[in-house]
Amino acid sequence: MTQIAPQPGIMDIALYQGGQSQLAGHAEPLKLSSNENPFGPSPMAVTAATAELAAMHRYPSTDHQALRQAIGATYDVDPAQVICGVGSDEIIHFLCQAYAGPGDEVIHTEHGFAMYRISTLAAGATPIEVAETERCVDVDAILAAVTPATRLVFIANPANPTGTLLPMDEVTRLAAGLPESCILVLDGAYVEFAEGYDGGRALVAQYDNVVMTRTFSKLYGLGGLRVGWGYAPLPVIEVLNRIRGPFNLSAQALAGAEAALQDVDWVADCLRINAEERSRLCGGLRQLGLGCDESAANFVLARFASEAEALGADQHLKDQGIIVRHPRSYKLPDCLRITVGRPEDNSRVLAALTTFKETA
Repeated sequence: MTQIAPQPGIMDIALYQGGQSQLAGHAEPLKLSSNENPFGPSPMAVTAATAELAAMHRYPSTDHQALRQAIGATYDVDPAQVICGVGSDEIIHFLCQAYAGPGDEVIHTEHGFAMYRISTLAAGATPIEVAETERCVDVDAILAAVTPATRLVFIANPANPTGTLLPMDEVTRLAAGLPESCILVLDGAYVEFAEGYDGGRALVAQYDNVVMTRTFSKLYGLGGLRVGWGYAPLPVIEVLNRIRGPFNLSAQALAGAEAALQDVDWVADCLRINAEERSRLCGGLRQLGLGCDESAANFVLARFASEAEALGADQHLKDQGIIVRHPRSYKLPDCLRITVGRPEDNSRVLAALTTFKETA
């Protein structure tokens, strides 16, 4: 029997591995592995999404107009230049599907989000990995890797899993240095946590080949609803909407996301606590002799002396009922990525790591 073969590139995709959520022997482990909001979603978002359940027999909006208008009002962008997707992952996938294919190249950095490579291969294009410098995006390295075949460049800023932030003047230099035939995609999943950085919004207005992606999964705590969005020049939006499914977002997801944007006090509290606790967590790690870059996100990256020490610390945390992320697949085997939790969660992490260092 002849086996049906998939498109080239599909079988080169390694399945995406999400953060661990269960732990044997612990009924309710402390999950700090997926950069989720430790305070959950806004109560207003829960109420709005719940109110839509009774009408689940109805199809949702196809144009997402109400949510796009709310996004426009919150982030000072033109709603006509906004596209909504099933998380920002879907926007990334749309971009690869629309602009890359066999014979084309897509650039991402060595510690970049796994979906860049996955979506590139799914489109039949070739992913090109570029080195970072001290866990930070290197603009010169990216520009040196650009060829006539380059169609997309993906960078996350702030970056995941490192938490580092590329300064705005460097982001601008990257945008200015790319050929017009290449789209720069600024993945802004953690932008809200980076004070003073607009995620590249101004660059979208300045250049015809810059796209910004965002998500409701992190700050807004809507990872389970799967809502993301992109902001791009109108010609790009018109292309992406041609391949977007007409009902890609549920009515519950649309209502929940729109309400989350309205709960400004809840958002402000989450941001304030994250900033305070992120600083405390970084300081605590450094006092333990662990490396820790300044983070502009809602997680920190702890660096250990070796992979063996990182794995030992990971196991010790698990023994205490705490789940963090060992980012070996992101080429950071000697590190642990730790979501910034509630104050009591972070105290628990630091206490456990203190015990580990004392007994190691």
